[in-house]
Amino acid sequence: MEEQIILKIKQIDELAETVAGIKRKGGKVVHCHGVFDLVHLGHIRHFNLAKKEGDVLVVTITKDKHVKRGPGRPIFNELLRAETLASLEIVDYVGIIDSPTAIDCIKEIRPDFYVKGSDYKQKEKDVTGKIYDEEEAIKSVGGKLVFTEDITFSSSKLINSSFDVYPPRTLKYLRGLKKKYPIDYVVDALDSLKKLKVLVIGDAIIDQYHYCCAMGKSSKEHLVVNRYLSEECFAGGTLATANNVASVCGQVDLITVLGEKDSHEKFIRQKLSENINPAFFYRPDTSTIIKRRFVSNVQDRKLFEICYMEDNYISKEIESDIMAQLRKVIKDYDAVIVSDFGHGLLTPKIINLICSKAKYMALNVQTNSANSGFNLITKYPSANCVCIDERELRLAAHDKYSEIRQLLKNVYQNFGCDQMIATRGPYGSLCYSRESGYHETPAFSYRVIDAVGAGDAFFAYVSPCFAAGLPQDLISFIGNAVGSLAVQIVCNREPVKNVDLTKFITRLFK
Repeated sequence: MEEQIILKIKQIDELAETVAGIKRKGGKVVHCHGVFDLVHLGHIRHFNLAKKEGDVLVVTITKDKHVKRGPGRPIFNELLRAETLASLEIVDYVGIIDSPTAIDCIKEIRPDFYVKGSDYKQKEKDVTGKIYDEEEAIKSVGGKLVFTEDITFSSSKLINSSFDVYPPRTLKYLRGLKKKYPIDYVVDALDSLKKLKVLVIGDAIIDQYHYCCAMGKSSKEHLVVNRYLSEECFAGGTLATANNVASVCGQVDLITVLGEKDSHEKFIRQKLSENINPAFFYRPDTSTIIKRRFVSNVQDRKLFEICYMEDNYISKEIESDIMAQLRKVIKDYDAVIVSDFGHGLLTPKIINLICSKAKYMALNVQTNSANSGFNLITKYPSANCVCIDERELRLAAHDKYSEIRQLLKNVYQNFGCDQMIATRGPYGSLCYSRESGYHETPAFSYRVIDAVGAGDAFFAYVSPCFAAGLPQDLISFIGNAVGSLAVQIVCNREPVKNVDLTKFITRLFK
């Protein structure tokens, strides 16, 4: 019995060959796809109805790393999910897709029918919009999209209500929020940000991960010797901020500085989203900032980091050129998003120009190993909204021990802005404004793959939300949802996509 179940589970290329063989013999192949985290009666009835369309039923599931449905999801890993489906007599073959959608799989296995549940029949209500792409894919291989008609259940709703996915405090928070803001309202609010014209300015950083494995202690030195395995490069710093902003805003311009000696410009342009228009300025006799992290293959733990950078302000000439560019265009933007990593681009003159001329300014001033204690929001005279983590907040206030609410309010009053939001890692976020008071939002992520870049993604989403005047409690919720998705992405491998955010929020509200 176990052997029969194992034989049902195939690689996608094997499935493609199997399906081709079935079709050559005149058989009709039906394809269903989903996460199938918790197989229930609705799925069983869906499979039974689907198979009536043909002779062989193929069911594919999404690989764990692409599942972005909420805290602790998937509940069951991809192998267990595949085994569960293969145990069903109605299912003939099972495959695991290394992609967030079924589109490429449909084109590869070329089924006769691609079958979805009745909740997808009203295509315009699919928050992801992927049903249109899936329909195009099945038509491109000569197949047909079919919808089953039967009782439906929500796996997410069953999991949310039956498993201890959320602590009681978080569950109470979500119930209150979804009662106040229906999912359609949230989706429309995010869609409204597309009309904003945004400028992002700050330091460009290339993040490099060099993966390695420990071989043992050196016989002659007090160190652990590691063997190189592979490496990966990411567009980080303000480049990552811009990519995340571009996921939700329609037009994004970028001002940043590269190194003239080794700019990595071709790589950067390839990594920037299509709706980003970059303006690069070049520092002579240096390279673009590189932060190289050495990462152990054991649980992806970072071992140490080397930074390649010029640790001083840009030259007067570059400063003058950037200021000239800003004077020409800054009033054209609905919001200017300042991502200050403290690596020399944002000089006092550029800061004063932005603060005095921007219609709306969102500010994030980061503390890191190169600038700890020096790069604080206090170097800015003003901003409309400020995003800050708890450590940066305490450094700005020179206060290590005070209660976070009073501390946030004190810094807010001394700085003078419209809204201030503090991120607190596993404790969520805390927002304060004079008009709305405090709003505390719990964290939604239980699985942290990599925290690098999560703060940038959070800032990139809440900034246009504040600029558009969305409600403070909704903005805090959106920011934490973005952060929960961002920590599941290795470094800045990809931005948090609006479609993934919409799916995530939809699942949270189930």
